[in-house]
Amino acid sequence: MNASPDLDTLEGVIERITFHADDTGYTVAKLRAKGAGPEPVTLVGSVAEIHPGESVRLKGHWTTHPQYGRQFRIVEYQTVYPSTVEGIRKYLGSGLIKGIGPVTAKRIVAQFGLKTLDIIERAPDRLTEVEGLGPKRAEMIKHAWIEQQEIKEVMLFLQSHDVSTAYAVKIWKQYGDDAIRIVRENPYRLAKDIWGIGFLIADRIAQNLGVDPESAMRLKAGLRYVLGQASEKEGHVFLPADLLISRAAEILKAPEKKLRPCLNDLSREQEVILEDEHVYLPPLHYAEQAVSKKLHQLAQVSKVELRDLGEEVRAVEKRTGFTFAERQKEAIAKALSENVLILTGGPGTGKTTTVLGMIALFARRSRSIALCAPTGRAAKRMSEATGREAKTIHRLLKFQPRGGFEYDGNPPLPADVVIVDEVSMIDILLMHHLLKAVRPSATIVFVGDVDQLPSVGPGNVLRDMIASGTVSTVRLDQIFRQARRSRIVVNAHRINEGFFPYIKNERAGDFFFIEKAEPAEIVETILSLCTERLPLHYEYDPIDDIQVLAPMYRGETGTINLNHALQQRLNPQGAEIRRGDTLFRVGDKVMQIRNNYQKEVFNGDIGRIVSIDLEEQEMRVRFDTLASYTFSELDELVLAYAISIHKSQGCEFKAVVFPLTTQHYMMLQRNLLYTAITRARELVVLVGTKKALGIAVKNDKVSERYTGLAARLGE
Repeated sequence: MNASPDLDTLEGVIERITFHADDTGYTVAKLRAKGAGPEPVTLVGSVAEIHPGESVRLKGHWTTHPQYGRQFRIVEYQTVYPSTVEGIRKYLGSGLIKGIGPVTAKRIVAQFGLKTLDIIERAPDRLTEVEGLGPKRAEMIKHAWIEQQEIKEVMLFLQSHDVSTAYAVKIWKQYGDDAIRIVRENPYRLAKDIWGIGFLIADRIAQNLGVDPESAMRLKAGLRYVLGQASEKEGHVFLPADLLISRAAEILKAPEKKLRPCLNDLSREQEVILEDEHVYLPPLHYAEQAVSKKLHQLAQVSKVELRDLGEEVRAVEKRTGFTFAERQKEAIAKALSENVLILTGGPGTGKTTTVLGMIALFARRSRSIALCAPTGRAAKRMSEATGREAKTIHRLLKFQPRGGFEYDGNPPLPADVVIVDEVSMIDILLMHHLLKAVRPSATIVFVGDVDQLPSVGPGNVLRDMIASGTVSTVRLDQIFRQARRSRIVVNAHRINEGFFPYIKNERAGDFFFIEKAEPAEIVETILSLCTERLPLHYEYDPIDDIQVLAPMYRGETGTINLNHALQQRLNPQGAEIRRGDTLFRVGDKVMQIRNNYQKEVFNGDIGRIVSIDLEEQEMRVRFDTLASYTFSELDELVLAYAISIHKSQGCEFKAVVFPLTTQHYMMLQRNLLYTAITRARELVVLVGTKKALGIAVKNDKVSERYTGLAARLGE
């Protein structure tokens, strides 16, 4: 569009990006402006992705912010190639072009001077004239330059429709030369095809392109979005049709009577499954049916154990030095006589000891045993506890990024016994793959704490299996003597039973409560604990050994603010890259927030950044394995100095620090607090108010999930 004649014009070089929001494109930057004096100008506004070192021509107007002072608000902008040798060096060295970092940029500019950009565009083969730059790197730079120009077109197209362009690289990689055509024809494809671009962004593009708000294309995309959000954000396996329609009507601002025909269309097109007015996404419907069927098959296989189990258990006790309680003996006996068994119980009730007893008896009978857990950390802990190799479920089933699970029933997993830990974490999809792999004659033992939060993914599998009454279950409820010495264990059980925990601080204790009322005080106390007090007194590594857990993301004591504050204290300097409003530095603790099967990194995995390469536009993160991320994939990661309690499932940390404030009122729930406390192996520190602690203990309401597994199993 043409700028109004009364707009001011500004030219200069972008010095740095202070802030960039992925969802809106809103950017705060510093510009070294021509004729504006020695101090950089603050720019604000929604723009396509810009980089330090870029020369720009801007149109806009001057404003004065009450806190930040004079700013230039951008209305229009265009990139202008830098006209000085220093400007070209900064532009190329900013990480804009894959294959060129600060060092290479300096060499190229030293060779070609003001002709540098012309050489890259028109005669890139001449780059081999630069010392240390071979044909392979020159070819990489050539392709990256071409791609960057084409990506700019996509960015500017999206920008013209008032949408953030932070996802332009992903759109380009998905659609290539067809990107703009596809977006014009059906912008809702973005929400289906590209992770990170949800319905709301696609809908904004569609509205700007003039799509009818009540078109069938939009209404069907909206219904799929609501159903997907219910699964991803709330863990529902299905939604009742009336609830789905009412939620969609509210979001789409569309009449419910127009949504029902669209839902029927989606059902006919098999985009959703409509069963007894329950609406499923097809993979979830199939998984729930398959899990129910396989559990029924396993439960119907009868086993006759002729040996004297009592004598065998006594022999194991003598050899191991264990003395099993009656419930433990019952669980061990059932593991030998049932094909499917659930072993549940809180901390300190002897689940691990019971599993060791089962393993000993299965080994005596020459049964092949496979141990697994949903996450790498949980599998490692299982290995340490049993002295046997335990794998993640994905590794046990030999997952191949392009081929799926190698053990998918054909062939079956070659194990007579499968023992699965931390089952509360397993969602309906992963449970389907696990059970599909297990051969019908095998024994499967599920171990987990049913009182913890349900899985991050859809379903409530452990609770549903127990509630159905069709899967043999043993609940351990006796706290063993050595566990009673731990306030963590004792207080976890008190909280689970609705009693206020013991919070009198003892010098040699493992459970502490620090009373602070103001959010700013709570944050400062947490920073002090993580950076000074706990590392000094317990010799904890402040990043690897201490984990801050919080009930919410937003607010002064939420994970977002705590992560920023902890990063500033624990890792203030180093090579860095900004993605949206997150600054990543080498050494940072990060968490993966989606399953990435190609990288074999999964939702909730925690790692450390080991390198950031501006030339290769790549960041490497050490999890159990080393994973590489292009800069366009960094939205799969978040800082993890502080994480949500949901994301902590299956993890265990030496020390847990947990803010408790009435600001978190909506999330102060008993099972949240119970889960947070049981993540700690050695130390728990609560920081906040007794009132907030009391609210959490009293609130035993559990967010119900729409799942059909219990009903299917009970049929």
